[in-house]
Amino acid sequence: MHLHLEKSLQRDIDLIRARLVEMGEGCQRAVRGAVEAFLQRNRMRAWAVVIRDQRIDALEKEIDRLCLEYLVRQQPAGGLLRFAYSSIKINGELERAGDCAESIAHQAAKLCRWEFEVPAARFQQMADLAVRMLGDAVRAFLAEDVALARATIETEDTVDALKTQLRTELVQAYRDGRLPFEALDPCLTITRRLERVSDEARDMCLETLYLCTGEYAKHPGTELYRVLFLDRHDAGAGPMAEAIGGGLRQPKFRFMSAGLDPRPLHEGTRLFLREKGFDLERRAPKSLTQVPELDRQQVIVALTPEVRTVVPRAAHNHVQLDWAVEDPATVAGSVEQVQEVLERTYAFLETQIRALVGAVLEEEGEKGSDGGAGRAGSA
Repeated sequence: MHLHLEKSLQRDIDLIRARLVEMGEGCQRAVRGAVEAFLQRNRMRAWAVVIRDQRIDALEKEIDRLCLEYLVRQQPAGGLLRFAYSSIKINGELERAGDCAESIAHQAAKLCRWEFEVPAARFQQMADLAVRMLGDAVRAFLAEDVALARATIETEDTVDALKTQLRTELVQAYRDGRLPFEALDPCLTITRRLERVSDEARDMCLETLYLCTGEYAKHPGTELYRVLFLDRHDAGAGPMAEAIGGGLRQPKFRFMSAGLDPRPLHEGTRLFLREKGFDLERRAPKSLTQVPELDRQQVIVALTPEVRTVVPRAAHNHVQLDWAVEDPATVAGSVEQVQEVLERTYAFLETQIRALVGAVLEEEGEKGSDGGAGRAGSA
């Protein structure tokens, strides 16, 4: 009986592993095919990727069923239980990677209508990295290879950097008239989907670490709260808010600002903040496309009314705050009038930022390191 149980157990495990291999290979093939369809403007190949996604969906359902049957039949414990749990999670990650490939294929079919040049080498490089990450993530899981899992996780930073470069190049191509307006959003969508594939591979590797160590490492860095201030030029109110936030020296918060049309830092703002103890001499303005980890900003603060409608849709599960203020970078008037705007804007932003930080830390049962993070104001 014991021997029969061992054989039955191994048969169930081998079947789950085989299906995960098949699904991983299918997802890699789908991503690769979708990107090639995009770069070659091959509508038929794009639709083929969409059609083949049905096989990935079917495999997801089969793997879920196999894992559930394994749990009921074998009632595993310890490492064998973690294998079943992680297999279910990885199955979901692979299915979402397949969905990303399908989305890329849809965009590729749409883009066949226009003639234009794209940074093909950069797209290909990003796709190659994402596909390789998928394959390495599956191999790391099946081989319980912690070193490969960690190395694959580190590759995600390279993919993120490539996405930022691509977004910048695509926006510039549109501004220069080399990329039609109708093609801009589909191209940007493809960059986001490729980056998302790398995210799925990273999450699979985190499941491998859980399988091998028993430590749940999913969603690293969720203890960090990211706050993005968004204004028109990233030259006055935005940099001021970023400086105030950073000045609180709260290790759980990361503050950043960006503008729709970035311009050099307003001289009056620079001098004003220097008097407050902030050195912004080396600060460079940023556009939305230059914000690292844009998709992971938990709080996005609109500092001017016109940015409310352009809050990035890619930012999921975020809170949007409306803190419309007078932007010193756009105020015309005498030195005294500009100084009054600087003082008012600074006072308002400091109150709001302290209130926001204080509210979050209070919810966690902590206090600000400077003892005054939540004294006044309301976010």
